[in-house]
Amino acid sequence: MAAGDSRLRRGGSLKFFYGPMDCGKSTLALQMDYNHARQGRHGMVLTTIDRAGPGRLSTRIGLGKEAVEVDAGLDLRRLVRDRWARGIRVDYLICDEASFYTVAQIEQLADLVDTSDVDVYAFGLATDFRTSLFPAAQRLFELADEVTRVQVEVLCWCGRPGLLNARVVDGSIAREGDQVVIGDTAEGAGENDEAPADVHYQVLCRRHHRGGDLGPLARTGGQLRLV
Repeated sequence: MAAGDSRLRRGGSLKFFYGPMDCGKSTLALQMDYNHARQGRHGMVLTTIDRAGPGRLSTRIGLGKEAVEVDAGLDLRRLVRDRWARGIRVDYLICDEASFYTVAQIEQLADLVDTSDVDVYAFGLATDFRTSLFPAAQRLFELADEVTRVQVEVLCWCGRPGLLNARVVDGSIAREGDQVVIGDTAEGAGENDEAPADVHYQVLCRRHHRGGDLGPLARTGGQLRLV
């Protein structure tokens, strides 16, 4: 087909927006959904392990929206195609907390882009508390058409840019454990449904993450719990 042929299709794109906690990923996801919807496009919002509980995408600044809960057994291609079969348009997907999806689900998102021209906007963490890539995030880095670090600056307690998420267990940085453990609550749940009674997360610069230094408040017994 010639370059000007009207039969040419624009095609979909897979974009991954990443950054540490508190950098505004979920807020950007909601803004992206709003911008597309106001232009008449029809999309779906998906999330998993959200702080507000199943079936909702929430932000730390108080914004939120109902969302499809993604568990490990959900086939994202079938989810979209079932909507189409019922006559419901799906032009794009907003995928929050995508680093917690399975690698197979990232492949499914790429399939929707390549074979069905769905636009996919994925948002999530890049690395875990050990500074290792989440498997789903790694696959997004490998497959995405565009990868963007969210530019809202998060600061370590020392004032340097906060790049890494530390898991704090009973006042000390954890170096071992399940890759996914829900924190910022009195009770958490990991892959084996067992979590320490006192676990939360804190954004640190590389220097203080590697050195295990949570700052002067931690050294004096102050509270650093994130809410």
